[in-house]
Amino acid sequence: MSSRQTKKKGIGDIGKLLSCVGEYKKAALLSPLCMVGEVAMEILIPFLMAKIIDVGIANGDLPYVAKVGLLMILMAVVSLCFGAGGGHFAAVASSGFARNIRKKLFDKIQDFSFANVDRFSTASLVTRLTTDVTNTQNSFANIIRGMVRGPLMLVCAVVMAVSINAKLSLIFLVAVPLLGSTLAVIAVKAYPRFQRMLEQYDSMNASVQENLVGIRVVKAFVRSDHESEKFREAATKLQQAQKKAENLLIVNMPLMNFVVYACMIAVSWFGGRQIIAGSMLTGQFFSFLSYLTQTLTSLMMISMNFVGLVMARASVRRIIEVMDEPLDITDEGNADIQVADGSVDFENVSFSYAKKGDNLTLENINLHIRSGETIGIIGGTGSAKTTLVQLIPRLYDVYSGSLKVGGR
Repeated sequence: MSSRQTKKKGIGDIGKLLSCVGEYKKAALLSPLCMVGEVAMEILIPFLMAKIIDVGIANGDLPYVAKVGLLMILMAVVSLCFGAGGGHFAAVASSGFARNIRKKLFDKIQDFSFANVDRFSTASLVTRLTTDVTNTQNSFANIIRGMVRGPLMLVCAVVMAVSINAKLSLIFLVAVPLLGSTLAVIAVKAYPRFQRMLEQYDSMNASVQENLVGIRVVKAFVRSDHESEKFREAATKLQQAQKKAENLLIVNMPLMNFVVYACMIAVSWFGGRQIIAGSMLTGQFFSFLSYLTQTLTSLMMISMNFVGLVMARASVRRIIEVMDEPLDITDEGNADIQVADGSVDFENVSFSYAKKGDNLTLENINLHIRSGETIGIIGGTGSAKTTLVQLIPRLYDVYSGSLKVGGR
């Protein structure tokens, strides 16, 4: 699959899930709006700080310092309120979003035949309903909050820094592309690793399920040690998959810290020289340093949220796989579910789990069971006795022939 096809597929997946926002659209919109208000307040505070230093303190104007200082405190309080509101609305929207996804998934699974379940496995479906939905929920919260606040703060801080000192702002031309290219490499490399990690979750859950379902048999045949070892192997494989995924991500934070401190050193060096030369005021320097910190902090926020999005991308694909699974067995809307009696008729019935005519589990079965009649089905292990019975309530659909209950 080409990168363009993959991109279109990813956008389509997101579009399908966005319909699950449903009645929480208001909260999902209010959260980013609160982030806009928070960013606006935080962007203005360093500007006012420069005014205090260059105008108030430089001229010994204490009333001016007090006036602007109180304004800064007020803006900080407003920023706090916007931030708290954004967090609240993000929590409401993301938890509701996850609830709707789980309900939609559960409703779809209720319509699955045994063949549909076999294609995923019970353990995998449980993982998709829990771990994958939780990853998607966290990612959605980051998108409507962090991925709005981070880029907006980044753009505004860079604009303000350039307006203060364009020459000193050239530092961003080195920092931003370096971090951006690193994130791009991480995104490409990390996705398949997280995909394998989630598959190992499926395997571990399958081991737990098999043990709990067959616990009596396990104890009867004294196989507890064997089952413990099997679970230990599954847990070890999950650990190894997690390590491979996380080892790629750990490069992110050290690189971020390196760039942050390198930029601060560069700004202190070149900014200090400009102050000595008289081409930059002290207040402007501290204001520029604050905007630099905001810019790099925004990049760190984007970076951390980006890591979560990479993990969620694999989870979203797995959720969509369940939603898009075509149902093996469907009924007509006006199907008559009433039966005249309990008679069962197999007429040249063939069945294959693989849905292939050259690999039949049952072949040309002809059997008539009268209503109220009791019969016994005898055969060796693996002779498809259970399969034959499962066809009657239509847990599986026949490959060919017809099966009638009550003559229908």
